[in-house]
Amino acid sequence: MPRRIAVVFDSAGTLLHMYRVAKDARTGNILENIESTAIVAQKNGCGLVVLNAESDIILRSRKDMPLFEFIREYGVSIEISCSKGEFTQKIACEVIRGTAPRMGDVHDVLEMVTVRCPNIFYLAAGLIVDSEARSVPYVLSTGGNVFSTTLQTVQTLHAMEVDTYIASGDSLFALTQLAEFINIPKERVFAFSNPLMKEKIVLELKRKYEKVIMVGDGINDILAFRAADVGIMTTQQGDKRPEELRKSADVVIDNIIKVIDIVKAL
Repeated sequence: MPRRIAVVFDSAGTLLHMYRVAKDARTGNILENIESTAIVAQKNGCGLVVLNAESDIILRSRKDMPLFEFIREYGVSIEISCSKGEFTQKIACEVIRGTAPRMGDVHDVLEMVTVRCPNIFYLAAGLIVDSEARSVPYVLSTGGNVFSTTLQTVQTLHAMEVDTYIASGDSLFALTQLAEFINIPKERVFAFSNPLMKEKIVLELKRKYEKVIMVGDGINDILAFRAADVGIMTTQQGDKRPEELRKSADVVIDNIIKVIDIVKAL
């Protein structure tokens, strides 16, 4: 007999309050609170690429080192968090190889997040790649802290015998730390999950559970919202969200703790 309920959480902006910065390649300006998934969604051939490396390794690299040289020399893999149109790892590598980002740009955004986000729990670096323009318009960093009600929410769901999962575009390294902190088993953590993968995860879980709930806050959660029995959009991050996202969700909440009441109602 299938288990009763599973809840799938996005990570950044859902379980974690995020601080995001980007460095504009054209101007060199640092932009704060940028929504990378929204930028990607505006143009075909764009992708959000994550550097699968710990921040201290990145910060030990030479500032004048080209980004592609760092990837090759340190054996760093890249993963696609989300994209629009045709976009692959091979395409991303080709564009990065032919463009001018240097590790100093990555240092700048990582250091800015560290300064602006005290008691940081999570820190990552990435970039937006435009395959049509053959450019890297932004180098990115994100950092965050666990929302004050995240741990209580997950603990309460576990006490109710609800199985919890994480499906996120973030790296496995970052998600493993988070999962350990809130006591979600590692085998229920899906890293580097793009929109199609999140949808697939929800659909596969629906074969095992009577009800599957998806909780997220970004446009990369829309397909998973539609696939789930209940799609819950959170606004706890405080960022403006597109109307399409709201319309795709069954419920909109301002605090993740309210997921408990929705599960109880089922």
